[in-house]
Amino acid sequence: MVERKVHNVGIIMNGVTGRMGTNQHLIRSICAIRTEGGIKLPNGDVIMPDPVLVGRNAVKLDDLCIAHGITRSTTDLDSCLDDPYNSIYFDAQTTGRRAEALKKAIAKGKHVYCEKPIAVSSAEAYELYRLAQEAGVKNGVVQDKLWLPGLIKLKTLLDSGFFGEVLSVRGEFGYWVFDGTSGVLPQRPSWNYRKEDDGGIISDMICHWQYVIQNLFGDIDSLTCKGATHIKERVDENGNLYKCTADDAAYATFELSNGVVAHFNSSWAVRVRRDDLLTIQVDGTKGSAVAGLRDCVAQHESQTVRSTWNPDVDTNIKYMDHWSRVPDYQVFDNAFKVQWEMFLRHVINNEPWKYDLLQGAKGVQLTELAQESWAKRMWVDVPSLE
Repeated sequence: MVERKVHNVGIIMNGVTGRMGTNQHLIRSICAIRTEGGIKLPNGDVIMPDPVLVGRNAVKLDDLCIAHGITRSTTDLDSCLDDPYNSIYFDAQTTGRRAEALKKAIAKGKHVYCEKPIAVSSAEAYELYRLAQEAGVKNGVVQDKLWLPGLIKLKTLLDSGFFGEVLSVRGEFGYWVFDGTSGVLPQRPSWNYRKEDDGGIISDMICHWQYVIQNLFGDIDSLTCKGATHIKERVDENGNLYKCTADDAAYATFELSNGVVAHFNSSWAVRVRRDDLLTIQVDGTKGSAVAGLRDCVAQHESQTVRSTWNPDVDTNIKYMDHWSRVPDYQVFDNAFKVQWEMFLRHVINNEPWKYDLLQGAKGVQLTELAQESWAKRMWVDVPSLE
């Protein structure tokens, strides 16, 4: 019998006491991989992640360890970075804390994987990429939405030529975040609405739209963006009323190098009347589709009704009936977990990987350009970072 090797991988997980870090990265990704017995490689070897949880609150870290069977935690990041057993550093802290910690990890020769935005400025983000390249460490940025079931189905339609020539893309994202004044607790942290704490929906979501547009539809040549702070005051975690200084909505239009026009609305001040919290409609010469987080519906040219404008009579056309659900061609796993597995395979087995820190820098760059467009009330071009 051939003996199979288990690659135990020490992963420093910094900032996992936050909502996304706990739920998506720790529980649904790393813990899920461990529960499944690790990641199996083609030669039969197994990658087994061994996390050490790092944060500022020892009690929260201990609680997470007890709840999920993890044996290592600390508030001392430097000691983790000094331990050669830990070969990967992951960062899910608030944006303003991220770059300094990543630089430390890179200097210690750790492979780095990071939530987005990877930094507060494109210059700093690009420096992180440059430092990682010079150090020869493998690096990556979380771009989770590419592995959502709805977007995978949409990508299948794109790759098959279903749309003919793609003409336009329209994205609608958002939901009503309670401000706390009505007695209903807000479902997002208060720092999201303070500019001084790196909050704002432009910085939170434009980097997502950058990688979604680039990977599905084409490179972005230029953009215009209008931000807004619709809700002026909210209640924080301690029950205190505070002034909102960051944008809670953004309305952005992108011109792509292939002629496609993409428009994305993002808002924490909108009530949902659509199929999902995120919907992306793609219209082409031969067909259209609307993708949500998990589902996707399509309408071919042959199913398209001949509409006639007449506002004086009720229409007898049931427009929704002319769309067909795209089948589940495969079993879909958690999007964050899928990318974690890809990154670990890249580190241990040198498998292909293109979601590096340069892609993270492009997301930060687009965020800066969106804010510039808003400030100057103008279209701005997107220069190459490379």
